[in-house]
Amino acid sequence: MISYIRSLREGGVGLDEAIRDGALTRLRPVLMTALVASLGFIPMAIATGTGAEVQRPLATVVIGGILSSTLLTLLVLPILYRLAHRPDEEDEDVSAEPSHPPDVSASA
Repeated sequence: MISYIRSLREGGVGLDEAIRDGALTRLRPVLMTALVASLGFIPMAIATGTGAEVQRPLATVVIGGILSSTLLTLLVLPILYRLAHRPDEEDEDVSAEPSHPPDVSASA
């Protein structure tokens, strides 16, 4: 997601629009990956046979980690990117009038 947002920014897209487009573009792949991984652990999480006393807690932790990392990727990462790059955008906002150094020869 970060590399996609960065490529949008290099293409001249504004910060907020690049973050929104990058997050929306990466939404489906991130959700699909997390869903497939967490669904794969569901049989292990509901197992009752031999070894289930070890498998169930492990599967529960892995499913929780996958879901929480997905939320962090989709929600927190764009917010942190905006906070980290907000000063860069403020530096780019230069007024249309160039600043001229004071005329030293007039006072002499």
